[in-house]
Formats: sequence, C-alpha cells, structure tokens
Amino acid sequence: MTPSLDKLNVVILAAGKGTRMHSQKPKVLHALAGKPLLHHVITCAKQLDPNKIIVVYGFGGEIVPQAFSNEEITWVKQEDQLGTGHAVQQALPYLDHAGVTLILLGDVPLVDVEACKQLLDQAQSQLTLMSVKKADPTGYGRIVRNGEGKVQAIVEHKDATETQRAIDEVNTGIMAVPNGHLVSWLSRLTNHNSQKEYYLTDIVRMAVADQVPVHAQVTSDEWNVTGVNSKRDLSTLERIYQRRYAERLLAQGVTLADPARIDVRGDLQAGLDVEIDVGCVFEGQVTLADNVRIGAYCVIKDASIAAGTVIASYTHIEQTRIGEACRIGPYARLRPGTELGNDAHIGNFVELKNTLVSEGSKINHLSYVGDTSVGKHVNIGAGTITCNYDGANKYRTVIGDDAFIGSNSQLVAPVTIGAGATIGAGSTITQDAPENALTLARARQTTIAGWKRPQKKPR
Repeated sequence: MTPSLDKLNVVILAAGKGTRMHSQKPKVLHALAGKPLLHHVITCAKQLDPNKIIVVYGFGGEIVPQAFSNEEITWVKQEDQLGTGHAVQQALPYLDHAGVTLILLGDVPLVDVEACKQLLDQAQSQLTLMSVKKADPTGYGRIVRNGEGKVQAIVEHKDATETQRAIDEVNTGIMAVPNGHLVSWLSRLTNHNSQKEYYLTDIVRMAVADQVPVHAQVTSDEWNVTGVNSKRDLSTLERIYQRRYAERLLAQGVTLADPARIDVRGDLQAGLDVEIDVGCVFEGQVTLADNVRIGAYCVIKDASIAAGTVIASYTHIEQTRIGEACRIGPYARLRPGTELGNDAHIGNFVELKNTLVSEGSKINHLSYVGDTSVGKHVNIGAGTITCNYDGANKYRTVIGDDAFIGSNSQLVAPVTIGAGATIGAGSTITQDAPENALTLARARQTTIAGWKRPQKKPR
C-alpha cells in the first residue's frame, strides 16, 4: 500500500531533561520569543495540516501537557529516556498504518514549514532525512554516503571512526518515514552502542539493507535546524528569531530605529508609515495602524492602536484599545480593560485601568483613573485619583462630557460628575456633583500663630 499524506502523523520528541540548561523546568518549556520552545514546533506541525500530532514527553511529568491543554495533541509519556528510537517506539500505537510520520524535535524551535513540506514530498516511498553541513560537526551524527553519493548510514559521533568524524554533513534529527517501514524498523532496533541507547538513526542502515531509498535533503539554513541545549543556545536563537522578525517588518515598510533592538513575543501587525524606536517589546497580539509612532522602550501587549497615534517613551500598555490621533506618555501605564477614543491625551505618570476615555479628553499628569467612564472633552488635572476600592469591592466613577476636574482631587466611587461640572482643586468628592456647577469639598483653612517646627535633638 502506498503511504498517504492524507494521513500525516507528526511525532515531536520532547522528553529530554536538558541537563545543560541547569534548570528544574523541562527544556521544551523554556521560552523563545515569549513562547515555549515546544510551542514553536507545534505551530510548525499544525501548519502542515496533519491527521494527528503526537508529542512524546518525559522529564517534568505532566507539566508539559498541562502547558498545552488547549491543543489537540496526543500525549505519550516516555517513562525512561532510552534514546530517540525508544522515544518513537512509544508513539507506535497511535500511528496511522497507511500514513507517513514526520519526526520533529521539541527543542528545535526555528524549524521551517516549507523545508518540512519538501521533505514530505519525497517521503511517500522512501526514507527522507534533513541534514546540514557544519564547520564543526563535533558531537553530531555523520551522514555516511557511498562513492555514488547515496546515503548508507548515520553514525553517531561517539561511535564514529576518525574517517567518519571528518565528514561535515550531519543529521538534524528531522526525518519523514512511511509508517509501514517505520513499524518494522523500530521493532528491530538494538542498543549495541557506546551509549546503550536505541538510536532512531539506525533505521537508515535497515532501509539500505531493505533496499528502501534514503534521501538526505541538505538545508542551507543552519539556524532552522539548530537545537537548544543550553541557555547560551537559547539566547543565540532568540536574537536570530528577533532579527528575522525585524527584517520582515522592514520589508513591509515599518521604520525601525535599530532592527537589533526590538523584541516581538507574539504577532505584530503594522500599517503604513509606522515608526518604532529602540528597545520596544511587543507581546501577544498587537496591531499598529497607519502612521503610528512608538517611542523608545515601550512595552505593548495585546493592544490595538489606531492611525496617527503617538506613544511616547517608556509607556506600558496592556489589553487596551486606543483610538486615532491620541497622545500617550511618556511614562504612562494603560492597564487591561482601558479604551481611548480619538484624540485622547494621556500624559506622564498617568495610570488607567478598566477605564473608558472618550474623544478629546485629557489626563495629562500624575493621575490614577480606574473603573471610570470619562465623557468627551473632559480635562482631569494633575494628581487626580478615582478611589475605586473600599478594601473589599470596586465601584465605578462616571464623569460627564465637558467636565473639569481640578488638580489633586479625589473622586470616591461610586460617584457621578455631571456634564459640564467643575470640581475645585483639592476636593474630595463623595457625592454626585451636578451638571454645569462648581463643586468644592475642602476643610476650612486654619493658621496657628507661633507654631514652630520640631527640631532635631543634639547627639
């Protein structure tokens, strides 16, 4: 029976501890671009539209599957780590017999979808491997070819002769195998080697012996097949990932002050003539419309920013929708649940949370406004606080259109400030303030004659 790519199985090997990571966390859960290494591999697998994805896990126990509880994945536990061949053996009961299995590695996060497709195109009747040529192949399994250039075997470094160690073409661990052959070959694996492990790579010798063609596809991009074995490896691949993302943004027309100083930990969608200064971090889903400008060292997470808005330096934004032509920052903090209408101004050291600020309103200095609905063309003076929490429950403040809140005011929720109302500076408002009126709430000013400041006592 000819293997069918309609029944593509993807097996991801993710059982290793990662001793050189010096961490109690399973290696595949360490983050690259804000997502676990395994997340990147699963994302690649899903783009291939497989019939099923099988992840072989081990170290860390149930922590790994729990981290991906929202994914449709078959989880298979490898209780004892006895080699790559042993790991794939654990997945055998779940494979479609008439299908093809693509084997990926959970610690190779930059694996390329198109390269995998090319591998699968040749896997219907043969064993296909992805290889790479390395300047220093130390530690890697060598691709051994005969005089005609045909693959004969993969020999692990520790088992290789001096002649074989001189080979610079190495195995990446990524391969595609017709399941009918894979089942047969895995049943014949032995651990007669220096590591006493069951090597998946031994199936190459079996394929040759069974006269099944073996094709090694040499990738030209080493980073796409580079694994993470240490924190140094992780940091190196992080910069590769970020630089590539920056190059894609540049190709789309985004202006980056320095492509080496931007971090995207999710998905960043940008319109025309977007400008991003140095040191910015984008997390989750972020959309920047046309002519948005982002100042230096901003952190923006799960936010939508409409056309013409300017975000000044050191501003933090999370789960917020911002309208057109707004002016935000510097040093502003917009917390989850905040929404700004067009032409809103939020200035330095202003914090908003779960707040609607309508069109044309301004909160320019040193204020906290939480659980509040701010109408249109409102001016909120410096040092204003909406007191939304009584120690047990939160309450909402409503400020009508065209209201003016004087500096250093406290609005104690639940409270409503009517449209056109003015609140005198320094007021503590505990009751609703009527429309189009001045409301004050201050204690009487008192002067005590002859009062002297305390003096420091001599030592």
